[in-house]
Formats: sequence, structure tokens, C-alpha cells
Amino acid sequence: MSGSQDQLEIKFRLTDGSDIGPKNFPAATSVATLKENIIAQWPKEKENGPRTVKDIKLISAGRILENNRTVADCRSPLCDIPGGVTIMHVVVQQPLMEKEKKYPNDPKPYKCGCVIL
Repeated sequence: MSGSQDQLEIKFRLTDGSDIGPKNFPAATSVATLKENIIAQWPKEKENGPRTVKDIKLISAGRILENNRTVADCRSPLCDIPGGVTIMHVVVQQPLMEKEKKYPNDPKPYKCGCVIL
């Protein structure tokens, strides 16, 4: 294989439609390393950015990518065009602890009651 085939040009698309990249990554790069790169390049003006690798989900060709896989493992023969840019969608998940903080004093925020007269 030539050196250009061992590289993949990736652009990360955020939920608001803006992009990070494109940037070249070796085929042996792990998905976790891609996520670390996203955290490092996250736009400062955007609120609720990811803090850790666990806060990010990467989606490519309709599949959620696992942290232990490599870029080469995630390639899709139908979507990747040689010499083209691969777009991966970035979803930032709100940490579970922040979700639980919304109703700290309310014992059952979704309680429903009915009265028949």
C-alpha cells in the first residue's frame, strides 16, 4: 500500500452543521484518539462542549464507532471515495450526573394523578 492509502482525510460535522477539519489521520488511528482530537479542537464559542471521550459519539456511514476500533476498521467501501473527505458526525451526550441534577428536591417529577368524580 502507498502512504496516501494509509491516510484518511476526515471532517467532523457537529450537530449545528459546522465542521471541525478536515484533517488527515493514519489508518491505524483509534476512534478514541479521534475523539481526543475533537475535544482539543472544539470551538471555544460553543457551549456544552465535550469534557471527556465518553461524552462523544462518532457516527460514520450510519454506524456508531467504538473507541477500541481503528479508522481502517471503520471504513465503509460504499461511502469512502479514494482521495475524498470522509465526514463523521459528532454527537455530544450530556453526562448522566447533569441530567440527574435537574430535579434534586422533586421526588417524582413525572408523577401523574387522576381524579374521577
